[in-house]
Amino acid sequence: MLHQTSLAKARAAYQPKLPASLSVHSTANKTSLPSNTDAEIQSLFPNTFHLPAVSFSSGTEAAKPAPIVVGVILSGGPAPGGHNVIAGIFDAIKQIHPESSLIGFRNGPEGLLTNNGTEIDAKLLESYRNTGGFDIIGSGRTKLESEQDFLKALETAKSRNLTALVVIGGDDSNSNASKLAEFAASRQAPLTIVGVPKTIDGDLKGEHIETSFGFDTACKVYSDLIGNIQRDAISARKYWHFIKLMGRSASHIGLECALQTHPNITLISEEVAQRQLTLKNIVDDIANTVAQRAANGEKFGTVLIPEGLIEFVPEMGVLIGELNETLAHHGDAFNALADLPAKRAFVAEKLTAPSASLYKSLPDDIANQLILDRDPHGNVQVARIDTQRLLIDLVEARLNDLKSAGTYKGSFAPLPHYFGYEGRCAFPSNFDADYCYTLGFTAALLIREKLTGYICSVRGLTKPAAQWQAGGVPMAQMMNMERRHGKMVPVIKKALVELDSPAFREFEKHRATWAKETSYAFPGAIQYFGPSEVSDTTTITLQLES
Repeated sequence: MLHQTSLAKARAAYQPKLPASLSVHSTANKTSLPSNTDAEIQSLFPNTFHLPAVSFSSGTEAAKPAPIVVGVILSGGPAPGGHNVIAGIFDAIKQIHPESSLIGFRNGPEGLLTNNGTEIDAKLLESYRNTGGFDIIGSGRTKLESEQDFLKALETAKSRNLTALVVIGGDDSNSNASKLAEFAASRQAPLTIVGVPKTIDGDLKGEHIETSFGFDTACKVYSDLIGNIQRDAISARKYWHFIKLMGRSASHIGLECALQTHPNITLISEEVAQRQLTLKNIVDDIANTVAQRAANGEKFGTVLIPEGLIEFVPEMGVLIGELNETLAHHGDAFNALADLPAKRAFVAEKLTAPSASLYKSLPDDIANQLILDRDPHGNVQVARIDTQRLLIDLVEARLNDLKSAGTYKGSFAPLPHYFGYEGRCAFPSNFDADYCYTLGFTAALLIREKLTGYICSVRGLTKPAAQWQAGGVPMAQMMNMERRHGKMVPVIKKALVELDSPAFREFEKHRATWAKETSYAFPGAIQYFGPSEVSDTTTITLQLES
């Protein structure tokens, strides 16, 4: 039995807010969408592509439908608020019909494939409301990709008499949910598939999805930690802190945390790619800032580094792409080699001359990480590359060059950090608690309407929760073709930081001052109580972009 702290007890009593227009009597309004013009995507999703957007508005009580049986899976890494999505589903289906039931499949999609599920009842759910984590049923990274997987999923659904399945996950998980929905529709299987947008990375968003759940809470947790480190920096006045932040490919977390904390340097991967900044360019910029601050008597600072940075550096991106292709086509021969030097030599022989030269120049630990740590798609796991340590080594070497040239006289005491798992399972902020509960309630209404292939959409999120607009959009229309395992497949497109966005422009306006001066901000811990303008406020990014 997990210990219930005072805060946990207080959070358990919190009642998430719902939009005023959202209830089990809400009416579904359908509107046509501008069609994705990708003919290949349309051909792959003939049953679920040409669907309208849906919004819910206040309605009057109608005839009570029959009980529904809903399955739910938590897929991928945890994000704060997942338990409230499940709570929202549960409360809504019980209001739709008191004999409705909710089945949680354990450890993600694997539980669906193996029919390992458990009924989630009011008693079980009671201790998980408004808590962080995915531990009510666990999560996993098993993929629902093949026809065999889809057949197993439909078999499980039939054996459990499922009316619907809710997939709570990120872009990859919802891509696979969309494929399952299309497969079920092609087989005329009576199973409604609904997705819920989850990821702390912030890269699952667009016109109809303003933000993914968990992003708000994670950024607040990381910003609190960054603020604490910056307070230490101006106290000790001798350390440079290189902080890598979770976020996979996109730099949304880094940008938001920069807006909240005002660090001296924040690297934005998307800008690195657009400006074609080399690793040397990046290192020179950091070293010059360190030297300039030292000349002003400020021998300390903070650097924020997105975990996906390395693949956006042009020459590193080319190298990683070649490594992905090499290991996709020569994986068996690579795996048969016994020692690391032999593995490195093997891949180097398959690379183009510039990439081979770059690969051989990297420190052994970075070279090893590039070939050993692969994600389920066979690609380099950039999150496991110690970019912060690589930059420290390179910046230190550059500062030694400046010392030799007589242009730098300061000391350099760097400290590496990685903030990732600290933010994934925090108690959700009031915003995420409300947002997730609304997403769960919305999923239940999409199921009531038998709207398969949809992802939940809640808009107007910078307004009070009562004014939010809930609905859904077809997942297939969010797809694009992407290279995986050496071949093109349909997936929901990741939303990267846009350099003309209001959030980036706000950051760009201040960063030169933040580099030169010590202008740190200290957001402090997440506020759960007090005035709504303090406790319910969402990210600066979302406020600016709205």
